[in-house]
Amino acid sequence: MTGRLVLLLVAGAALGAQDLRTIIVDTEQGIHYADEDDRSVRALPIRDNVWVIVGAGANITVQTGENGVLVVDSGSGTETDKVLTLVRQLSPWPIGYVLNTSYLPDHSGGNAALAMAGEAAGGARGRGGRGGSTPIAAHEAVLGRLSAPSGEEAPAPGDAWPSETFYTPYHDIYFNGEGIQMLHAPNAVTDGDSMVFFRRSDVIATGDVFQTTTYPFIDLDAGGTIDGVVDGVNHILQITIPEEKQEGGTIVVPGHGRISDEADVLEYRDMLTIVRDRIRDAIDKGMSLDEVQAARLTRDYDGRYGSDTGPWTTAMFVEAAWRSLGQER
Repeated sequence: MTGRLVLLLVAGAALGAQDLRTIIVDTEQGIHYADEDDRSVRALPIRDNVWVIVGAGANITVQTGENGVLVVDSGSGTETDKVLTLVRQLSPWPIGYVLNTSYLPDHSGGNAALAMAGEAAGGARGRGGRGGSTPIAAHEAVLGRLSAPSGEEAPAPGDAWPSETFYTPYHDIYFNGEGIQMLHAPNAVTDGDSMVFFRRSDVIATGDVFQTTTYPFIDLDAGGTIDGVVDGVNHILQITIPEEKQEGGTIVVPGHGRISDEADVLEYRDMLTIVRDRIRDAIDKGMSLDEVQAARLTRDYDGRYGSDTGPWTTAMFVEAAWRSLGQER
């Protein structure tokens, strides 16, 4: 039995939450079921018409309906074929909108491929498609960082640039019968971060403003600050509502990591606030970066968020926080 036949057999079954909860796309083996430790590309159900695709870079939130498919972030671009295969199983309609929460490559690397796939399929049925093209929406700072002045080479191809930008605190979109807001988080991880609030579904895709895997990445060169991250997380808490005993209710999709709720965001906010205040106090006392590193001001949280290896270590986070707070002085 070929991978293609396996894929069709699974797709032919009812696309219920139980079916897609552990489905994996593999270009050679088709779709198969995974155990909880598998890290392949897969789709997880959130609400009736909202899903999250994991394993392709940053988490990708997908909303489906008669207007088409709306995608929040496009992943790194290295697993786009698998992402598109999953999207086609979630909905027969083309991709009608791509929203970017950040310019960072793991959020925008698949922009061009997803937008072109939507355009090739005829664009969205309704507001999204402008003459068959698939709009990419983001804060204007994202466009500035993916493009370049005339005569200079841009970091991303033109097909990956946002075509619908905003500079205000929020940007409204109505798609698939639902009001959607892109909420700017100024100077958080970068200067162009957005969070996407699905108002009817009660789902928030936070981008890297909130994540469950590491201390927050702070891109100082792109305008990121630890104060901005704390402010962004507090904004999430303002619009989340728990169901009972601070659990359940609004679903929060982090930029990286597991699906969360308000209680998870609250713990993350408290950790960030405590660590930030410790570093700020150390700066007020005249401590150098080396002294702050040696003091291990994050030690009671390192078991949960820390790392000594990889692309973003505890020491890198402490340095970024120290430098961003030092700029205040």
